[in-house]
Amino acid sequence: MFTVVRVRMCALVCRTRVALATRRDSGMVTSEYAVGIIAAVAFAAVLYKVVTSGQVSSELQAIVKKALDAKM
Repeated sequence: MFTVVRVRMCALVCRTRVALATRRDSGMVTSEYAVGIIAAVAFAAVLYKVVTSGQVSSELQAIVKKALDAKM
């Protein structure tokens, strides 16, 4: 009888640990997505500032003009 109780208790503890582990991680996924979105928006803002700066803008326009004026 002791063995049966011990096996059932072990199974109950294992199920409880699994249930607690899944509950703890369920909110963490959402926060990771939020941090990822904030980082992506910050990177996009920095990239926009760089691309719209005077020197980079003129270089990009020069590249496009050169590509359009190319003879084939």
